[in-house]
Amino acid sequence: MAFERISRDPDVMGGVPCITGTRIPVATVLAYLAEGQTPADLVRDFPQLIPADVVEVLGFAAGTAGP
Repeated sequence: MAFERISRDPDVMGGVPCITGTRIPVATVLAYLAEGQTPADLVRDFPQLIPADVVEVLGFAAGTAGP
C-alpha cells in the first residue's frame, strides 16, 4: 500500500513513520486518538496537520496491523 501523507526517512525521527513534511510520528497521532481525542482536536493541537492526515494514519494503521 502506498500512503502519500506518511513517509519514512532515516534522517527524520530515525525512520519512524511520520506525517510527510512533519516530525509527527504516526504512533503519536494514534496515541492521541486512542486517548479519546478527535481528528478536530488533533488538527487544532497540531496546526501542521489536516484532517486527511488523520484519515491516512488510520488507514496506515489498519493496513499494517497484525492478525
